[in-house]
Amino acid sequence: MSADSAYERGSDVSEGRPPADGPVKLNTSVAHNARVWNYWIGGKDNYEVDRQVGEHVAGLFPVIRAVARADREFLGRAVRCLAEERGVRQFLDIGTGLPTVHNTHEMAQRIAPDSRIVYVDNDPIVLAHARTLLTSSAEGVTDYIDADVHDPDAILRRAAETLDLSRPVAVMMLGILNFVLDTDKARDIVRRVMAAVPSGSFLVLTHPTFDAEFGGAGNVAAMEFWNENATPPIIARAKTEVAAFLDGLDLLEPGLVPCSQWRAGPDSPAVVPQFGAVAVKP
Repeated sequence: MSADSAYERGSDVSEGRPPADGPVKLNTSVAHNARVWNYWIGGKDNYEVDRQVGEHVAGLFPVIRAVARADREFLGRAVRCLAEERGVRQFLDIGTGLPTVHNTHEMAQRIAPDSRIVYVDNDPIVLAHARTLLTSSAEGVTDYIDADVHDPDAILRRAAETLDLSRPVAVMMLGILNFVLDTDKARDIVRRVMAAVPSGSFLVLTHPTFDAEFGGAGNVAAMEFWNENATPPIIARAKTEVAAFLDGLDLLEPGLVPCSQWRAGPDSPAVVPQFGAVAVKP
């Protein structure tokens, strides 16, 4: 999600119904994160420029496909944990990316059909897929907001049309704060969103790192290439910087760890340079 999107965008999905049709103009001459990420996890919703950039990044940083898979698998474990163990029935998924298998609403509503999910993104190809794929169970609600992470007040205002913000909400920020280049701004966005939800709400996040301890050294050259050849620009952060996003919240075990290791099974995949955490607002 970029503040300076290269695209023109349409409207939203409300209560599982596709929005009114509107023009969606795609700039296919520049690689975009949502489509390149889709390419890395084996999807087909991408263009030649996305595949070219994706291959070049993978050459500089071969672990990137494992990062993409681990991030997606972390999403599934986090949603199951919150829906099954913590009884969460409302999810605000900011920066959802392209719909694929095992989306947030599918996993949550499989456990609790009355779950209410609001997706937020500002990429038109995500919107185009949301029109047909982000459909709710009969008992629950799935909504789509065309909005930018840099404008949390607009996100909260529109989310309140679908979610009851007086009741606990799981705020999902997977791979999105890395597109907010100013760290103070990113912390402010998290604070403003979490201030708007009550005690018992959760923050779920993932974030890439340069930390060599977790294999992140290769991220440096890869992100430099990305920022010169694709959109939106991206940044990685040290563990201490990512931990600051969780200030004032109580971490669920095992804390802030590589997302591939968060509550993974006995055959946990290798460590990846992408942190993951789930924290509760006391």
